[in-house]
Amino acid sequence: MWVRRSLVVSVCTLALAGVARNTAAQQPVLPPPSAPSAPTPLGLNGQLAPWLQVRGEFRTRIEGFAGGGYTPDNNDAYWMDRFRLSAMVRPSKSISFFVQVHDARAFDKTTGGSLAPLRDTLDLRQGYAEISSAHATVRVGRQDLAFGEQRLIGNLAWVNAGRSFDAGRLTLKRTGAQVDLFAASVVTIQPNAFDTSGHGNVLYGAYGSLTTLLPKQTVEPYVLWRQATNVAAELGGLATMHQATTGARMAGKVPAAFDYSGELAIQTGSVGPDTIKAWAAHANVGRAFASAAAKPRLFGEYNYASGDANRKDGTRGTFDQLYPTGHDKLGLADQVGWRNIRDARAGLEFKPAAKWQATGSYHSFWLASATDALYSASGALVARSATGTAGRHVGQELDGQATYVYSAQLQINGGLAHVFPGEFLKTLTPGHAYTYPYVMVTYVFLGDGPTVAVAGSHIR
Repeated sequence: MWVRRSLVVSVCTLALAGVARNTAAQQPVLPPPSAPSAPTPLGLNGQLAPWLQVRGEFRTRIEGFAGGGYTPDNNDAYWMDRFRLSAMVRPSKSISFFVQVHDARAFDKTTGGSLAPLRDTLDLRQGYAEISSAHATVRVGRQDLAFGEQRLIGNLAWVNAGRSFDAGRLTLKRTGAQVDLFAASVVTIQPNAFDTSGHGNVLYGAYGSLTTLLPKQTVEPYVLWRQATNVAAELGGLATMHQATTGARMAGKVPAAFDYSGELAIQTGSVGPDTIKAWAAHANVGRAFASAAAKPRLFGEYNYASGDANRKDGTRGTFDQLYPTGHDKLGLADQVGWRNIRDARAGLEFKPAAKWQATGSYHSFWLASATDALYSASGALVARSATGTAGRHVGQELDGQATYVYSAQLQINGGLAHVFPGEFLKTLTPGHAYTYPYVMVTYVFLGDGPTVAVAGSHIR
């Protein structure tokens, strides 16, 4: 432990030295939503040879909570760190090999577990081979998958260990159009052993992106097929899930400085004798004031995901959010997920200075079905009233976040969320308010460019 903490102190010292040397801030450039999650381009300091690029990143975050489980005196504060080392080998223009290892740990945590996703000691996070041409790319191996706003499939970069898939992926490109075809199995984090995938869980998909169909608009239709074994059926026994998620996402700019994004997903299929009938929707509308001081953007948002009215009738109505990057999609506190929920959100984004960006927002949460449960951002059950007598109003949440991008190597984030319990939580839990603060530093000590931006930001 002493050696590890000394290493963290050394890296933080290097970060401060980098601050002293750099004077110009740069915004991180994120990849297009539908593009393969290729490694961030590297600077000269990561180019060890014409055919070899390397990158090293250290991230540390202090976070905690007060009122865990909406219970008084259930508090905790702890520290997490994560190292990632990556190497890209290009023996030719069309062939490349990528390897990324990481080490993620948590310290001083006294409440709950400290294993996955907080901890994953020295493991392979990505390792794939890629063959590419002007119009097609084939990638096979352990890799990131991230599509659209990552509401259904994402790499979950916020959590300490993150998410990756063992997958085969074919990307076909033409001017203004792209389609990704993939077969994947999510990697299960095993903190003290080699991470593996499989276990009867498979995800197949076709995800398209059209950028010239309509001016200044992106249209992304998709079909996703999930198979999982040993799922409890409502009508009894264990069975295999066969589930199709068909949907589309659309985003763009419209006149008068307005912008929008929207997504609709419909789920059908079966779990043994059960029938799946579920759906979810997301809509966000904003207006930017580019000529005003701090360049504010006001936005309003609504999220819906269906619930199950009767858990014994053989019809499964709870929307399955699949493998999302769920952090801050429905609140910074991550107490609410995209399952059995109605979420109304309003907020403000602004840039108080060139190196700063900030977000403030308000949520009000209601259950879609009073007899179904409240689920967290991870999809875990929080509380349920089987009779539906606890009411629908879950509560309200206030969030505030800020990001300071000092340079291409150093980025600092901080935020605070506070949940005010509503009738549902007051009935089924002690009803105490929940507070979540965090401070995070990301430092790229080899290579170029941070890989994260302010969590949940809608700034365009």
